[in-house]
Formats: sequence, C-alpha cells, structure tokens
Amino acid sequence: MPEGCPVCGQRYEPEPGFYWGAMYITFAFSTAIMLVVGFLVYFLLHDPDTWVYVSAVAFFAVILTPLSLRYSRTLMLYLFGGVRYQPERANRSASGATTSS
Repeated sequence: MPEGCPVCGQRYEPEPGFYWGAMYITFAFSTAIMLVVGFLVYFLLHDPDTWVYVSAVAFFAVILTPLSLRYSRTLMLYLFGGVRYQPERANRSASGATTSS
C-alpha cells in the first residue's frame, strides 16, 4: 500500500499501528461470512453432514479474506482516520500546486 495519495497527498496511515483496529472489523466481517455461508448451506442443501459445513465455511473464509482485509482497512481509515473527500485538493494538485498533509 502506498504511503499517501499521489493526487492529493493524503497520508493513508495517520499514526503508527493505526490499522490494528481493522483486525476487529475483519473479525466481524469473517463472523458474518461464516454465519451467512452456514445458513445458506443449511437451507440450500437441507442440513448436510458436518464436513460440508466445515468445507464450505473454510473455502469462503479463505477466498474472501483479502477482500475483508481491504474493506476493513478502508472502513477504519474512513471512520477514524479523518479522511474526507475534498475535491479542491485534487484540483490544486492537478494544476501543479503541491500539497502537504
């Protein structure tokens, strides 16, 4: 991940260790994924054997982990990092002026 936005100069890591909180968001996403997959397996396959549940949940947990991590970091940065859309910063940097954060 780059240190900052190449257009407006916004830093992506406001302080050291900022994204540790994103682990909790990832845990919530993973729990929701496991519950949804478990219920879908139950209703679509009419209560199959335990190994089917474990396989389906493990498969989707592994496949969706990269997305979960990215979205949790994005959510953490948006909610607690002070990042807001400021089109005038992008316009200034596009016109040649330098910005610093």
